[in-house]
Amino acid sequence: MTVNSAIRLAWFSPRLPDRTGIAAYTAELLPHLERDWHIDSYDERNAFDFVWRARRHPYDLVVYQLGNARWHDWMWGYLAAYPGLAVLHDARLHHARARLLLVAHRDEDYRREFRYNHPDVRPDAAEYAVAAMGGPIQYLWPMRRVVLRTARRVAVHAALVADELRREEPSTPIDTIRMGVPGIGASADARGRVRAAFGIPPTAIVFTAFGKMTAEKRLAQMLDALEVLAAEGLDVHLLLVGEDGESFASRFHITSHVHTAGYVPESEIGAHLLASDICLCLRWPTALETSASWLRCLAAGRATIVTDLAHTADVPTNVARRVGLLDEVPSLIAAMRELATHESTRTAVAEAGRAWWTANHTVEAMASDYRRVVASALASPAPMPSDLPSHFLEDFSGNARSIANRYGVSVDILDSQS
Repeated sequence: MTVNSAIRLAWFSPRLPDRTGIAAYTAELLPHLERDWHIDSYDERNAFDFVWRARRHPYDLVVYQLGNARWHDWMWGYLAAYPGLAVLHDARLHHARARLLLVAHRDEDYRREFRYNHPDVRPDAAEYAVAAMGGPIQYLWPMRRVVLRTARRVAVHAALVADELRREEPSTPIDTIRMGVPGIGASADARGRVRAAFGIPPTAIVFTAFGKMTAEKRLAQMLDALEVLAAEGLDVHLLLVGEDGESFASRFHITSHVHTAGYVPESEIGAHLLASDICLCLRWPTALETSASWLRCLAAGRATIVTDLAHTADVPTNVARRVGLLDEVPSLIAAMRELATHESTRTAVAEAGRAWWTANHTVEAMASDYRRVVASALASPAPMPSDLPSHFLEDFSGNARSIANRYGVSVDILDSQS
């Protein structure tokens, strides 16, 4: 495909040093795409420059990297005014959206937005979040209709999620972009160096949980399973690599087998993965995300154990051991025991996972998909929904217009709002 390098993209995404996987994702992806297009990157620190730059020299497309976390809050004010390509890293956005509006005491805006996103749900369901009792129940209502109806195109990382969105909003073009992560590199002594730093014996079996440590990562279940295996006499350890791990590990009685690395820089991720034998990549409830941390474990050639989720049903069964939610802890114990005690099985799962990453989930594969989807988005018309919640249509220039009119002044940027 030939791409016109004169095409200008505005790229909305958190960026390093923000401690979010999407910042790393953007850093890995953009060098590939900048060979084809001119790209201006915007994050929370410089987003205020976008409007005047876009007025001077309009962009051909805005690409929004959206997720269910605070790192994406600042993007929401642009979605309706500048329709573009919305890449949903999480297909459920309720937690972040509710927090943003309710922390700002915009309760009525939240209620209006909830009704718009979920017209078939009783409006008083919004009161769970208003009363600060939302939590996991918010996963039932994804709060994404605004995004689906204001985007020129929407892209997700899983085919089964794309199918769900097409059923929900048939008029919106939905594409699939493979999630990609780079290969894992580390020095030859990385495994021994990291283990020595935590006092882990060279012969121990190390399980690693990688990424921000939250309850949804099923850390309590991991620790319960590890306690059982340790009681059986297995020399097993759990290494938690990510923020907030200590607050979970300290609740249990097996701290001598649990090690918390906290946040580690990108340059050290490979070393910590290579220090492990098996990666635990569990998730429930789910925002329908594709886990970049899991793909990094595959790229590192490590056997993985994952939660058996509906939207990952098309992943080959030999790529990872799956844990069912109905018997989560017993099946987790069985999977951990099998991989810890059978080296040949562990090796086979690791090799299958790395082969699958090589074939499908490199950064190069992701960039190829972006070239295809961006080309389609450039040719797609901007939608013009007329029924959005009022706070998406407000340009907040009322006071400025009033002052200008009072003095008989005409200000072009106020007279030509899109």
